[in-house]
Amino acid sequence: MTLRHRFFYWLFAIGVCLSNVTFGQLTFEREPIRYSKSKPNDAIAELSKQLESGNARLQWDQDHGYLKSLLKALRIPQSSQTLVFSKTSFQRSRISPRTPRALYFSDDVYIGWVQSGDFIEVSTADPNLGAVFYSLKQVNGGQPRFVRETDKCLSCHASTHTRRIPGHIMRSVFPEPSGLPRFSAGTFRTNHSSPLRERFGGWYVTGTHGSQRHLGNQTHSADDDGLDPDLGANVTSLEEKIDTNRYLTPHSDLVALMVLGHQVHVHNAFTTANFNARRTAHDAVVMNKALERDPDFESDSTKRRYASAAATVVEALLFAEEAQLTSPLSGTSRFAAEFSKFGPKDSTGRSLRDFDLKTRMFAYPCSYLIYSDAFDALPARLRIDVWSQLDTVLAGNGDRKKFGHLSEADRTAISHILRDTKAR
Repeated sequence: MTLRHRFFYWLFAIGVCLSNVTFGQLTFEREPIRYSKSKPNDAIAELSKQLESGNARLQWDQDHGYLKSLLKALRIPQSSQTLVFSKTSFQRSRISPRTPRALYFSDDVYIGWVQSGDFIEVSTADPNLGAVFYSLKQVNGGQPRFVRETDKCLSCHASTHTRRIPGHIMRSVFPEPSGLPRFSAGTFRTNHSSPLRERFGGWYVTGTHGSQRHLGNQTHSADDDGLDPDLGANVTSLEEKIDTNRYLTPHSDLVALMVLGHQVHVHNAFTTANFNARRTAHDAVVMNKALERDPDFESDSTKRRYASAAATVVEALLFAEEAQLTSPLSGTSRFAAEFSKFGPKDSTGRSLRDFDLKTRMFAYPCSYLIYSDAFDALPARLRIDVWSQLDTVLAGNGDRKKFGHLSEADRTAISHILRDTKAR
């Protein structure tokens, strides 16, 4: 190959790479998703309507601005508070190990609050659009108004960290004393398959976890060999690290952090599957028309695409390859008790919100997000495959590597709970 040929070869290769990046970033802006041009149908869209009509109000207070009132309006418990001190927010200049950002969450809304911040950061799990981002200006007076954010947030929240869909991110990093992540030391994305030893770098963690270790509660200097997990272990008070009086609670609850990691992963799985199924249906219409086939015809390729999208959902719901706990976990706040109260429960009183926290996160490893609007909004054709694959796994015929953690008793209990509490 001549030098001239090599030049054009590499030019072509670079062009293909750039095209793939652009394509990956823009596919959700095209038909049938049209992310930025589509109107959200989420909790913030509904609250905005109520604020405009005068049926709801947000109250300001000097210490936290609209935070308390917003959490109350959205029914987000204060006990869900977790504190992250790595500079991984667009208000990063106000975040440090002394002034961490507080995160609060419900099943479908996430709230970020920063001391003396200009905005409250809000994101939702929209049933059809995935993660939708908003800001609420922290200004006393006038009508509070949510502003939808796209480009500012999507540069990170529609990247390889989220499989290039608008999604949420929970990362574990090696933070410098300033809070800046030392990316050269590596990062970990957090979900239910993450071993505890890779979690919570850049986060504060309050709770006990026995002999297990995590990366939370400490920073990493350039001349350090690395974090010493023993230094951040089994911390039950943050009073020596931060002024806890500046926050709604003094906790960054370990159990809340565990649930947050699982929930973010499942929301992203729902969005990925939703988008893929809608693209599959869109492509099938185009191909059937071009080939003059029956509009309802499904090719083998179409069927495989639906099955693959369904597998993404089922693996997330059933905690595929869940990392096992080797010691019991316990938080320091009321989060676990408050979270478990919401049910629903089957005829014997069991719920998918019941915790185990000894060898795994939940007593019955099927995600409570199966009750969410995001699950119900999955395209009907996709849900057929989801339920079919769920039935296969719960009958004991699933992939042993992915679902071997489910005992016969687990599968029976999950089947009974779903039969009593979830309509198909």
